[in-house]
Amino acid sequence: MKSRIYILILLVVAFLVQSCEDYLREEPVSDVSPESYYTTPSGFEDAVEATYSSMKPFFGVERGFTLTVFGTDTYTNGADGSHKAYNFYNGDLNPTQSFVRDTWRDLYRGINQANAVLNRGINVPIADDLKTQRFAEARFLRALYYFMIVTTYGDAHLSLEETEGVVVTANHTPQSEIYKQAIIPDLEFAISTLPDAQGNYGRATKPAAEFLLSKVLLTRSYKSFAEGNDVDRAEQLMSNVINNYDFALLSDFADLFDISNEQNSEVVFTVQNSKSQVDEGLDNEGHRGHLYFLMEYDVLPGLTRDIENGRPWKRFRPTPFLLGLWNRTIDSRYDKTFKHAWFSNRESNIPKWTADEATKGFVDVSLVGQPKFILGDTAMYIPGPGTDDVWTADKQARTRYTVYSSNEWDERRFPSLNKWIDPTRPDRQKEQGQRDFILMRLADGYLLRAEARLKQGNTQGAAEDLNVVRRRAAQPGQEAAMEITAADVTLDFILDERARELVGEGHRWWDLVRTGKLVERVRLHNPQAAPNIQDFHVVRPIPQDQIDRTLGGYPQNPGYN
Repeated sequence: MKSRIYILILLVVAFLVQSCEDYLREEPVSDVSPESYYTTPSGFEDAVEATYSSMKPFFGVERGFTLTVFGTDTYTNGADGSHKAYNFYNGDLNPTQSFVRDTWRDLYRGINQANAVLNRGINVPIADDLKTQRFAEARFLRALYYFMIVTTYGDAHLSLEETEGVVVTANHTPQSEIYKQAIIPDLEFAISTLPDAQGNYGRATKPAAEFLLSKVLLTRSYKSFAEGNDVDRAEQLMSNVINNYDFALLSDFADLFDISNEQNSEVVFTVQNSKSQVDEGLDNEGHRGHLYFLMEYDVLPGLTRDIENGRPWKRFRPTPFLLGLWNRTIDSRYDKTFKHAWFSNRESNIPKWTADEATKGFVDVSLVGQPKFILGDTAMYIPGPGTDDVWTADKQARTRYTVYSSNEWDERRFPSLNKWIDPTRPDRQKEQGQRDFILMRLADGYLLRAEARLKQGNTQGAAEDLNVVRRRAAQPGQEAAMEITAADVTLDFILDERARELVGEGHRWWDLVRTGKLVERVRLHNPQAAPNIQDFHVVRPIPQDQIDRTLGGYPQNPGYN
């Protein structure tokens, strides 16, 4: 949604409401109640928009990236951060861990907000078709939140009614029933009701609901409680998304992450963040991916922290396995996903040629005492995987700027993800960014359909879907070289392709859990995580405060007792 909205601070809401609008300006209003306000047309609209807000504390911020990117085969820990337990899988990943607690809390707040919309909106005096559409949006979001709960925690509390007042009891419903009673019916209703597109960009749509239900059914198809038609229906729904709307892959993979090109033909559904007011800090969340995936560049010669290069918090470091997935000769995605060169932005610490370097023949003696480079020149270069044979130690010594080859990568120095850099922030210290978070995009749809087709035994169809994505990614003139055959299609190949295409986009932990590959691939490809990860780590612990506050206690997931 791109128009400015104003949301009342409601007594029923126990948290600061934030909408999916371009930004939110809070206007506290006294003497309101949900009974008197949610039942008015404007209050009802605000209640619907508030339901979108529970996406924002998860998607695009540290909590969400930690739970979905960290501790997988693609990302391990950098030098900094207080949540390394998600990578180490040690005793600190326990029921008291704050991200475990806060994710559970916020998802249930979103569910209760959706329930409130459905409960209190019945008698709102607005047109029936508009009301039904808003109900469908609330049910789409409720399905999303419940899907996140079951794929993160497993069996959980199920309620389709608004919680009012203090409640000290909770049920422990099998996830099979949460799929059957909540997620799937909600999405079926959304599909039957929502329009193909909405005037307010960012609202739920029919293709977004089809996309999500396809992923839901594909996920359930791996479970013991799967139903026989799950895979076929998942394939059909994603085919609708791919074939029956105006979505199209962008011709250049890099354009997906151009911050001036966010509303493009590949996007199916996004989490909205503030645009015009980023400097006022009204969006307390915002997209913060620009912080977490960056190496410590700002202490190196000729460099200092700036807006263009990002604020390097060094949280998430790519595994060697990830960095070896691209064939850079034919595949352009590594070069468009990671940053290679940093240009000097600080004159005071530019190094000078020394007499010793002249003696070694690295430079003519006449240049001793002269700067090795000037402002705007390359100050650091990471050539990336597959180039170590070119960057010998001798060549590095002769180079004017700093070069880091793979044998020098560590928790502070590593290839930096370029997808989330946000040069629009008002200053270099600003944590909140204005990017939208892409939750669903067409290339992901092709890859999910390929997975469904593989489960159907249709390896030729799966290869065709993979090739659509791979041809777009090809280096110029290498489209044919990027194509695969049906014989190449395996689940591991699809997971590798998802890593190449979607790295850092918040899918990986769920992908590996869905396919039953988390423990296997983490043990193979993440040396920091491998020693501790166990089979029970495919779900997170139930928060301790849920257990403590429930009359009679609440069951804990096995392994976390």
